Amino acid sequence: MTYNVELTKKTFTLNTGDKIPAIGLGTWQSPRDVVAEAVKHALLVGYRHIDTALAYGNEAEIGKGIKESGVPRSEIWLTTKLDNTWHHRVMEGIDTSLKNLGTDYVDLYLMHWPSSTDPSDTSKHLPDWNFIKTWAEMEKIPKSKAHNIGVANFGKRNLKRLLNSSSCQIIPAVNQIELHPSHPSPNLVAYCKEQGIHSTGYSCLGSTNSPLYKDPTLLLIADKRMKTPQQILLAWGIHKGWSVIPKSVTKERIEKNFGLDGWELTPREVEQINNLTDRFKVCTDDWLPVKVFFDDDDDDDD
Repeated sequence: MTYNVELTKKTFTLNTGDKIPAIGLGTWQSPRDVVAEAVKHALLVGYRHIDTALAYGNEAEIGKGIKESGVPRSEIWLTTKLDNTWHHRVMEGIDTSLKNLGTDYVDLYLMHWPSSTDPSDTSKHLPDWNFIKTWAEMEKIPKSKAHNIGVANFGKRNLKRLLNSSSCQIIPAVNQIELHPSHPSPNLVAYCKEQGIHSTGYSCLGSTNSPLYKDPTLLLIADKRMKTPQQILLAWGIHKGWSVIPKSVTKERIEKNFGLDGWELTPREVEQINNLTDRFKVCTDDWLPVKVFFDDDDDDDD
């Protein structure tokens, strides 16, 4: 066993040369009345990567937690996202998020979904807009406001559409997608890697009341290593080459999720987790006006 492993200090180098911390704090569904304290605690524990979004409705509280932590802004990787109804108002969107967060810049600004939703009727897609036009507008954001730009929830089909478009001048630095052993998307992750796009895994623990927490193989590994199932899942994700952003507002869980130093999974343990057969997906696209996930998104020949 290797005992000098420090996954909490590990970073991944993006195609811009910037380094994103391997583990961050996710804040999707984190209530506004507790998320500021959660962010503050995470930063004091040692986290240096915070992930949020305009759609989460908690950017102001995230900014409050960062400020109250006393950790210098320059030491924190901060990601936020452009909401679907703001696709045709990219500059207004980034400025709104920066104001909410109380910061001059974000380290990463993502297009949250490849859906240009009509703000006057969210059951409809804007008739004269699409995510390719949105990306062209995102490319115009000054680097002083967003050091890196990327996408989220892009499968291979939509990524290929974007990268093959004549207007695409900048390859996304990151694609933030659902990644866990029951939704590992190996072909999508491989395609991103081929294109120089880093993958960040959301719902990396399988989300609330995850079925993974009851998986006998995972529980056996966790028991043997005297770790939590969550710690095993996070170490597995980082080993696979993506950054992970576990969500919690509970101080004890925030601390335990960060307990990734001084040990590592063996190749056999990694393979055992790779071979878990149960499949489920936390996030679907049935609430969007357009389909963004396709059955062939993780096939080789789409």
